[in-house]
Amino acid sequence: MTPRVEQASGCVGILAGGGPLPGQVAAAIAAQGRPVFMIAFQDFAEPSIVAPWPHAWVRLAAAGQILSELRAHGCGDIVLIGPVRRPSFRDLRPDAEGARILARLGRALFAGDDGLLGALVRVLGEEGFTVRGAHEFLSRSLGKVGALGRYTPDEGAQSDIARGVEVVRALGRLDIGQGCVVQNGVVLAVEAMEGTDAMLERAAACRQPGAGGVLVKLCKPEQERRADMPTIGPKTIEGAARAKLSGIAFEAGGTLLIDPQACVAAADAAGLFLWGLAKS
Repeated sequence: MTPRVEQASGCVGILAGGGPLPGQVAAAIAAQGRPVFMIAFQDFAEPSIVAPWPHAWVRLAAAGQILSELRAHGCGDIVLIGPVRRPSFRDLRPDAEGARILARLGRALFAGDDGLLGALVRVLGEEGFTVRGAHEFLSRSLGKVGALGRYTPDEGAQSDIARGVEVVRALGRLDIGQGCVVQNGVVLAVEAMEGTDAMLERAAACRQPGAGGVLVKLCKPEQERRADMPTIGPKTIEGAARAKLSGIAFEAGGTLLIDPQACVAAADAAGLFLWGLAKS
């Protein structure tokens, strides 16, 4: 029988992919007076982000080591945060426990990201852990409804936002992506596994003559928010500016902003709007 993990221990395990968010989550948890232990995924997590915290470097498919490290450090709650590229089966090289977990994931391995992440959250729960969403600790990083900075969308941008919402909802129902770029009613690019930054590069190459263009980011209809919420950071603002967009619209309360103050400052400096959409 799989041992149950005592959640009263208070330690939170962070399964860390790339980017700064694992460190921000760790700092928020520590500010609550709770200990943190970080599982840093090799080839994805950033050493400078991981270094300040108790941690272990682990291969993505080494589930045996991951589970044993979490249990050894008394982690009842865990957070999955930071982008991790889905590897090919050839590159996985699972350990014995990893092979067992992969077998339990079953067909979800061949599903879209949300199907896989939902199955992973379920399996981790069966292993005795409680999966928490990063937003539970980073509530101040969830953007509000309306303008976050100095700029607001004009009538043309509002029309593009409405079109983008339709497109992203359709993508989400198919578990494909969380964003798209629309200019004057024309869909320049949609997000798939390449991510937002690469999508913005493609949008810049496809941009039509004239003004305008918006990036729209939304949760998928069946989004597993404990593992894969949409994220916007200063790098997103820079990409939107290079693509000469007029702004970014996102789902308020359903999108994590990496360093909200820096995002607003970057958007204001670039003349872009950051516009929070009410969930509907």
